Amino acid sequence: MAALLLTACAAEALPGQTQTSQHHDYRYVNVVEGLEHPWGMAFLPDGDILITERPGRLRIVRDGTLDRRPIAGVPPVHARGQGGLLDVAVHPDFASNRFVYLSYSRPGEDGTATTAVVRGRLEGNALTDVEDIIEARAWRDAGQHFGSRFAFDRDGYLYISIGERGEMQAAQDLSNHQGTVLRLHDDGRVPADNPFIGRAGALPEIFTYGNRSPQGLTVHPETGELWETEHGPRGGDEINVLRAGANYGWPLITYGINYDGSPITDIQSKEGMEQPLNYWVPSIATSGIAIYSGDRFPNWQGDVFVGGLAGQHLARVRFDENRRKVEEEKLLEGIGRVRDVRSGPDGYIYLLIDAADAPLIRLEPAG
Repeated sequence: MAALLLTACAAEALPGQTQTSQHHDYRYVNVVEGLEHPWGMAFLPDGDILITERPGRLRIVRDGTLDRRPIAGVPPVHARGQGGLLDVAVHPDFASNRFVYLSYSRPGEDGTATTAVVRGRLEGNALTDVEDIIEARAWRDAGQHFGSRFAFDRDGYLYISIGERGEMQAAQDLSNHQGTVLRLHDDGRVPADNPFIGRAGALPEIFTYGNRSPQGLTVHPETGELWETEHGPRGGDEINVLRAGANYGWPLITYGINYDGSPITDIQSKEGMEQPLNYWVPSIATSGIAIYSGDRFPNWQGDVFVGGLAGQHLARVRFDENRRKVEEEKLLEGIGRVRDVRSGPDGYIYLLIDAADAPLIRLEPAG
């Protein structure tokens, strides 16, 4: 795991100020401000951007301006702890069907909550025909580890990450959805070739398991593989490539320890369990992930960008053709809790900062 670790800038970056990195000088601008704990974003074909706010609002940026009116039709959310309105995605054929997907913490009648996914049609300033895609079997009264990111692969399958909800051992139990990544058709049906179809005691939606708190998902623009970031405990944040039916080990193997400093296990590897491509000790509290494929930053092509919540920076990680990490760099140190990062269709890189009064940020070349 040894690699060159570069620090782009020791002082806090300011909007419009040129920043120097290993391969590009860049700057950032605040596209819009005034977001309340934004969590996820999705780009529409016309250039508009949908943004979720964790308290339960879906917002839209039109022509670079944040519409003051939240989009109607969002279901009630359990906005406590880490719960609330989480990720947003648009259907690959959005231009024809107008489908928007939302993940959120669904409240129960007894104070519990779980991760649920709905889809609706975006019509003007409202979601219509809202319907359930899945309600995860992950009901708990805890307020942490709901997940939950989306990714559509090249074949149109929908992947959904679900956290283990604070129950470590549940991530090794295929009879629930805790600590898993799910694979579904776009309407919520289970694909016939999912890896646990027909296995007694296993839920058929599961694609991978042993995932602690997967908070980033993206499809590699060249290989089509599904890449994931996993939020570890105190240390042990991971970048993984997900394979059908694979076990990613939590909590039987980990590079992290408990928040109180006590050990979880002294085992970091075990036969039949996947190793991460990269891990962080100490933790940067990984969030969203993007693999850059635009043309604005040609020397960053193929690099992996990961948000750091506790680290309050954007990590740029480069792997060689054998998936060995050869470079890591901290960008925008001190910028705040980076919740999401996306490679935009316009070639720029977009970030969401998790704060009570937060911006949508765009990275641009400088000079």
